[in-house]
Amino acid sequence: MRHRPMTLALALVAALALAACGDDTDSDAVPQSGDRPEETAEDTSPDSSDESDDTTTTSDGADGGAFPVTVEADNGSVTIEATPERIISLSATHTEMLFALGAGDQVAAVDLQSDYPPEAPDGELDAFQPNVEAIAGYEPDLVVLSYDPGDVVESLELLEVPALLLDAPADFDGIYRQVEVLGAATGNVGGAAEVVGQMQTDIDQIVADLPEHAEGLTYFHELDDTYYSVTSQTFIGQVYALLGLENIADEAEAAGTAGGYPQLSAEFIIESDPDLIFLADATCCDQSPETVAGRPGWEGLSAVANDAVFVVDDDVASRWSPRIIDLLRNVAEAVTTFEPAG
Repeated sequence: MRHRPMTLALALVAALALAACGDDTDSDAVPQSGDRPEETAEDTSPDSSDESDDTTTTSDGADGGAFPVTVEADNGSVTIEATPERIISLSATHTEMLFALGAGDQVAAVDLQSDYPPEAPDGELDAFQPNVEAIAGYEPDLVVLSYDPGDVVESLELLEVPALLLDAPADFDGIYRQVEVLGAATGNVGGAAEVVGQMQTDIDQIVADLPEHAEGLTYFHELDDTYYSVTSQTFIGQVYALLGLENIADEAEAAGTAGGYPQLSAEFIIESDPDLIFLADATCCDQSPETVAGRPGWEGLSAVANDAVFVVDDDVASRWSPRIIDLLRNVAEAVTTFEPAG
């Protein structure tokens, strides 16, 4: 069964809708999932000083959190009165974050796409078309989601159920902020700090071990077999940017109308002749180095000729969870094995 990773499917839907409806002359009018402008992320995310200002201690959380606590999400300020004991996650990314920071025991239910970690509950809720009645049936005291296809957040607020809408960030700072928000909201401040600290340590080590020839290599990140890709303005693009790689999709997205997820043509990719190709569509679309080599005109690409077409995990490459470090590590390993011509 062909299955496009949910997060990116939602981002693409939003990007295409905005591109179709937007004014072509207004390249800034695309704040959305997968391409939230940095200034917006900073405006809507807490820092350590805000967190301390907003917190009034009446009860303790699991490891340093205090309640009630008010955190800033993409749906505004949200106050959680006491340690949530029945959390529902409608986002595979945030399910992974919750378990990583130590709130796994508080997770009562997840969506159908939440398939990691293995100890997560079996997903029973549809995040594409959330049913508020079904969500309420779990008697949640906190709901986390990355996509609000209608009035889910508003409906939950009417039921006095706090909801955190946390859409795709643009960079690693945005990822760290979401981990910290979830840590504060669930009473796992210490766990969140450990997750962020480990991610930063891992990144520093991976970048330090990178060979000199990595700088300036060009790449194409393939989301599906219709050649949708990502620009450097997305959290996925930031992974490659950390390693000094140059994205061929940035030129195609110069108009800024695709929300960071442009669809490239085969002709554009062939003309760009990237040094490296990364396939994030092996599971969803059965793509492989062999299928790429078999495409008309692709056999002459440098990446094909130099065995520099690499498969990356579809899910890991579509979620901004702590496992994004695995994507960074895999790309770095691919770059390390790459042997420049001459």
